[in-house]
Amino acid sequence: MSGDSPDAAWLAASLAAARPRVVAALSRVFRDLDTAEEAFQEASLRALRTWPRTGPPRDVAAWLILVGRNAALDGRRHLARLATLPSDEALSDLGDAETPLAETIDAGAYRDDILRLLFVCCHPDLPATQQIALALRIVSGLSVPRIARAFLVSEAAMEQRITRAKARIARSPVPYGAPGPAERAERRAAVSAMLYLVFNAGYSAATGTERGELCDEAIRLGRLLLRLFATDPETMGLLALMLLQHARSPARFDADGGIVLLEEQDRGLWRKAPIAEGLALVDKAMRHRAPGPYQVQAAIAGLHARAARPRDTDWAGIDALYATLERMQPSPVVTLNRAVAAAKVAGPATGLALVEPLAGPLQGYFHFHGLRGALLQQLGRTAEAREAMGRAIALAGTPAEAAHIRLQLDRLAGDGSKDRERI
Repeated sequence: MSGDSPDAAWLAASLAAARPRVVAALSRVFRDLDTAEEAFQEASLRALRTWPRTGPPRDVAAWLILVGRNAALDGRRHLARLATLPSDEALSDLGDAETPLAETIDAGAYRDDILRLLFVCCHPDLPATQQIALALRIVSGLSVPRIARAFLVSEAAMEQRITRAKARIARSPVPYGAPGPAERAERRAAVSAMLYLVFNAGYSAATGTERGELCDEAIRLGRLLLRLFATDPETMGLLALMLLQHARSPARFDADGGIVLLEEQDRGLWRKAPIAEGLALVDKAMRHRAPGPYQVQAAIAGLHARAARPRDTDWAGIDALYATLERMQPSPVVTLNRAVAAAKVAGPATGLALVEPLAGPLQGYFHFHGLRGALLQQLGRTAEAREAMGRAIALAGTPAEAAHIRLQLDRLAGDGSKDRERI
């Protein structure tokens, strides 16, 4: 135990870092998410009262688990079967209390507990929106108002969404035993999908604050997942993908909140540290020679990140990677993205040939009409381009998306007036 009193910033960071392990362990003990969350909050309050006087414990998570466990049992009136809860000072002097517990909670136990908690939040009976909200509340500890703002719903609606998710989990049989290798692989895939949904929710959010919070939280949880599956190349790929995409965030919007296309972004604003980390993870994952969808997407993002100038982009490589992704994970959206690369390599007619067959499944998708309009514009088919862009505006999910398409329409109108002048 340190003799120095921890400052407020250290306390907040330590409690946030310990939260996944502590809530995971307590949820296994009590088999109830509300009880685990309340126990963690009680332990955190004790820490805030005690550690400034006595200094932090040697093992923060073990201390919080012990205090939270006893506080929850005290609340359930089970003290008759337990020793009396020690004083705050005794709990801080962990010579008696922490050591036996810390010896029984090794890294493997933490790993299984955290994985179990993440998997509980990704319960297959829950809609994706409830999975994300529950993970952000239970694992990350984000407040309901912050989550509600990120998803553009009222606090009451988000509170109801989280409450319903907890109730559905409580009614379902949730295994609390240590998961075997097959279950771990299944859980990893479910958790990875949930984390990428969290990241994409932030990446497409309406404001910069919401974008940053959700993307940062998804990356933090991605790091946690990689610690649990340190040799899994797809987990490396997922974290690399999020790092590389988020590194471009400072350049994606102008001062007025307008969208800046990739080719027009100031690449000097891209964050160098996450790009370097993401590229290193891509290279490490590829050495495993077990490619998967996240690795391929990360490799695509890596080719963009490696291009110092737009004209340096390896569009042929990106086209080939999207073709690989199409085989791994067939999807109209993947084909739509490939059409961008194909147009760069072989011209807008080639890109449009890939886009047109997607009209059925992507009729309600903003990006389909936006890309189709851009390709038609490049081909000089102005009237069709205007129609496609008008459809894109009607489907825009954010004001920035709508403003971007209106700018393209304004350019079309300007080009049309110039043509008339030349005539």
